[in-house]
Amino acid sequence: MSQTVAPTTPSAALPTTLSRSRMNLVFVTVMLGMLLSALDQTIVTTALPTIVGDLGGAGHMSWVVTAYLLAETISTVLAGKFGDMFGRKIMFQISVAVFIIGSFFCGLAQDMEMLIASRAVQGLGGGGLAVTATALIGEVIPLRERGRYQGALGAVFGVTTVIGPLLGGLFTDHLSWRWAFYVNVPIALIVIAMAATTIPRLTQRTKVPVDYLGVLFVGLGATGLTLATTWGGSTYAWSSPTIIGLFAGSAVAIALFVFVESRAVAPILPLHLFRSRVFTISSVLSFVVGFAMMGSITYLPAFLQFVDGASATESGLRMLPLVLGLLATAIASGNYVSRTGRYRMFPIAGSIATGLGLYLFSTMDADTSFWLEALFMVVLGAGIGLMMQILTLIVQNTVSFEYLGAATSGVSFFRTLGGSFGASIFGTLYANHLADRLPAAVVAAGLTDPQAAGDPMALHALPAAQQAPIIAAYAETFQYVFLGAVPFAVLALVIALMMPQVAMRDVSAELDSGPGAGFAMPRPPGENDQLEDLVAGVLTRSGPDVGERILAAAGTGLSEAQAWGLAQVLIRGWILEQPTITQAGIEEWVGVPGGVLTSFFDDLVDDGLLTRDGDALVLAPAGERAGEAIMLAWRDYLRDQLREWLPADRVESAETDAVMLRVVTRLIRESVAPGRHSAELAGPPEA
Repeated sequence: MSQTVAPTTPSAALPTTLSRSRMNLVFVTVMLGMLLSALDQTIVTTALPTIVGDLGGAGHMSWVVTAYLLAETISTVLAGKFGDMFGRKIMFQISVAVFIIGSFFCGLAQDMEMLIASRAVQGLGGGGLAVTATALIGEVIPLRERGRYQGALGAVFGVTTVIGPLLGGLFTDHLSWRWAFYVNVPIALIVIAMAATTIPRLTQRTKVPVDYLGVLFVGLGATGLTLATTWGGSTYAWSSPTIIGLFAGSAVAIALFVFVESRAVAPILPLHLFRSRVFTISSVLSFVVGFAMMGSITYLPAFLQFVDGASATESGLRMLPLVLGLLATAIASGNYVSRTGRYRMFPIAGSIATGLGLYLFSTMDADTSFWLEALFMVVLGAGIGLMMQILTLIVQNTVSFEYLGAATSGVSFFRTLGGSFGASIFGTLYANHLADRLPAAVVAAGLTDPQAAGDPMALHALPAAQQAPIIAAYAETFQYVFLGAVPFAVLALVIALMMPQVAMRDVSAELDSGPGAGFAMPRPPGENDQLEDLVAGVLTRSGPDVGERILAAAGTGLSEAQAWGLAQVLIRGWILEQPTITQAGIEEWVGVPGGVLTSFFDDLVDDGLLTRDGDALVLAPAGERAGEAIMLAWRDYLRDQLREWLPADRVESAETDAVMLRVVTRLIRESVAPGRHSAELAGPPEA
């Protein structure tokens, strides 16, 4: 063959075509795994007041959320790499197993320390579930349909934000808060069984560099800072050796992280990204988004239960305006930006609305009406939603292709880290202020059992005269907490005003205008995965007749059926370098009974495109010329569409050619096979 088309490695394997029903079973399996991971970020929030009343340790309440988020952040980085090394199916199953163990021991917890440790185990499993779920979608779903399936998977994040607090409340009120964790066990066991039977082993295992030291030091730094801000002023004095030591140790860990990242072969966060003003600003704003969202979602249910007297279930329902405001603005702003390319106003408006929402929360007390609270929640939710999705889009439009995955993951990392700090700092403000107010309120109420003040149901069972001073203490505490978060939104506004406007890339709008990006759905950071996502966006925009146009551009004069048959021989001989290509092998690969394609390939022989020696098929000279023309037409089309993403020195490199040909091979593989019934096809006929 001509040297203008570079073959991929001979060891590449042809994946097995999945029927539509099998593909949907895989998607259901993956979606259930994603549901488990996303649900446990929020399901515990409405149960927290009852958990604290049962186990004690109000000062550690935030760690029930924080431990999960920190562990999930670390796990997401490692699971993506391990999936490449050991196979994504096995990593998905291991992640589910770890999640089961964490969930089981969360339900068994007899004190806050055991619960927090078990939540960390849960987070390790949850992070692995999330990133391998999206990777498996990329392996199984045809490129042309990937956007639709990823959008559905991303919607899981939005749905769980709505139903998580509600389910947590239902379990707390009607069973026990422990069932918010126990319910995961049977579902996860079902996911493991389904994964074993439905998910094929498709991943080529490759040895990839893992930045273990980077993960270690960023984990130590984040954990140390979170502990310091949680314990400072409550468990330990701010000037105590413990708090000073935590801050100092965290500073050393972060300094070592910077040192390691500057020298790592494959850093988890390439430091040169911070040379970009857009990436730096987006990262800071993402931190604030996570801070405001997780801080408010964690402590708003406690306000509704302690101050308003709502049950756990009612507090979940009453939070819906916040979540719906968030969903509406996240999706609407993403769609607007994808159409117009104008985004700068959204981080500014989002910062203003977030700050306003937090301030309005600080004015709420026992006399605030339900509808006014709902309005305040809509304001805060709208502010968060205006920034969530846009920040991902902005970053994707300012980095080169080779760092696209790292930059996107970086924004998600800062959002999750912000969520962890939000829960932690809200918790510190809450614990410190409540410790100053509650004892006097208990004395004023004349309580013989002070523990009743720590349980919302027991509190609101007291006579009104005894409730009043304690409710007032809680109301003042929550006002202090939400007001203390307002400066972070003001800082976000100042930073958002510095955000430059850059030209949007068309493909990113196609890929990330749905709810998946808005809710920080993890995606594999690998370059091949990113390229396939971009190609999926190209195909979405190109229309259903792109295959016909590519064939016409090749100038071969072949029909679509002839081109498909030629391609089956071409990719085995040229790309995979198989010594012998047989009709039986193609029929098995395509998934049709033996002999079905005999007359089809005989016609190609008669047309002078192939020669046949028994069952063996060989490209004739005319077939070689036509096949190369088609492959080059696909490659050149994709190059032109993605040229703005690829570095100038790599657009026509052998490495890029190899990746492009792998994608083209997949496109051919997902095309319609002659003689197959349309209901059995794994891909649309235009491929």
